[in-house]
Amino acid sequence: MQHLRYTASMIDDAADRDTEPTYRGVVQTGSKRAADLGYPTANITLIDPTLSGIYVARVQVTDDQKSYIAATFADQKRGLLEAHLLDFKGDLYGREIEVTIVEKIRDTQTFETNTALSEAISNDIKRVQSFFSH
Repeated sequence: MQHLRYTASMIDDAADRDTEPTYRGVVQTGSKRAADLGYPTANITLIDPTLSGIYVARVQVTDDQKSYIAATFADQKRGLLEAHLLDFKGDLYGREIEVTIVEKIRDTQTFETNTALSEAISNDIKRVQSFFSH
C-alpha cells in the first residue's frame, strides 16, 4: 500500500473550501473489525443524527495539535464516528480528537465478506488521498 505524506498546508487548504461540520470527542473502543483488516480507527460518539456514510475528513489530535487526513465512517447504527487516520501510528484511546467532515465519498454499505469490506476501505482511502493531492 502506497503511503503519501500530507503537509499542514495541504490539509489547511482543504479547510478553506467551506464551513465544514466538526465533531469532538474522546476516542473509545469500537468493534475492531476494520483494525483486524489493517485499518485501525479512532472512534468517537456520533451525536449528529443526519450524518451517515463514508467521508473525507481532517482529524486534529487535541493534546498535541497534529492534524491528519482520514477516511471516516459515520455509523448511525452503533452511534460512532470512526476515523482511519492516514500516516498515523500509535494509540489514541482516551485522547480527545476533533473530526472535521470535508466531503462525502459514498453511502453506507453492508459487506458480506471481509475481503469485500477491505477492498471498499482501500478504495475509500484512495479517494481521500486523491482529494488532498489536488
